[in-house]
Amino acid sequence: MDNEPVSCHQLARHYQMDGKQLQQQYKHHISDYRNWEHKDHASKWLILEQNMGEYLSIDETALSGDELYTVVTNKAAKGRKGAIVAMVRGTKSEDVITVLQKISEGLRKAVKEVTLDMAANMHLIASRCFPHAHLVVDRFHVQQLASEAVQEIRIKYRWQELDLENKLIEEAKKQEKPYVPEVLANGDTPKQLLARARYLLFKPQNKWAPSQAQRADLLFERYPAIKKAYDLSQKLSSIFRKCTSKEQAFKKLALWYNEVEDTAIDSFRTVSRSIQTHYLAILNYFNNRNTNASAEAFNAKIKSFRSSARGVRDINFFLFRLAKIYG
Repeated sequence: MDNEPVSCHQLARHYQMDGKQLQQQYKHHISDYRNWEHKDHASKWLILEQNMGEYLSIDETALSGDELYTVVTNKAAKGRKGAIVAMVRGTKSEDVITVLQKISEGLRKAVKEVTLDMAANMHLIASRCFPHAHLVVDRFHVQQLASEAVQEIRIKYRWQELDLENKLIEEAKKQEKPYVPEVLANGDTPKQLLARARYLLFKPQNKWAPSQAQRADLLFERYPAIKKAYDLSQKLSSIFRKCTSKEQAFKKLALWYNEVEDTAIDSFRTVSRSIQTHYLAILNYFNNRNTNASAEAFNAKIKSFRSSARGVRDINFFLFRLAKIYG
């Protein structure tokens, strides 16, 4: 149990024991939780300085309910033993900075790169605590913004089709006629077309199934604005996928900005402004092509362990378990 993310209830069920009793025995007698050096302050902050490395990730996760923790992890550990560098309750930059500055200055200055999302507080934390590190905005967060912009347009048209359908149904009732919806070539109504097109808009065309390709043809013919938005999203993804240097990516992004302005799609103008605000950190991705995937995967492990433990009743003890397994 000290080395694997197995809850007491899971282990007890396997050996036909009382899970609650096993947990109490492990907590108070079998483990060294009583003498854990971080016990008094773990629920507020936890630092495992020995896990510091040159390449870090910073993200946030929820341990209990909506209570957020800022988590710093070492990429070299790949989500295994030695991954946790620090966990701090809350996301307020001043509080997190105060805790992270407890790590020795030499180790903090040795950090070369920190991957993170576009949140302003995370950038402030990383720049203050790791002054010599390159900040790298996770490419998948940038692509997610573009995908959400495409979905926003799809949803807008879907609401329009719902309103139109409701009006046509009312008119049919007044005329005492049965309502017959429009059916497209693939058997979808316009409302269904927009609902069922959700997932294909996340994929490149070469990964569409034949039914998705047919649906996309009907969708783009009927709603050209969705086609323009989809193309912009895919071109942005292509920049991250194909460019091999910061200089090449910078030129491609400049051309992409021009296309965004030409299409005059408001949601993509917002995406464009967000990228321009963080363009230096976004271009830093092309130094080593590192992403925040390790941090996201570690968050998923925490959530899975929390679920297997049937929630978090004692945060200090839960953090003790995490520190034993991933510290």
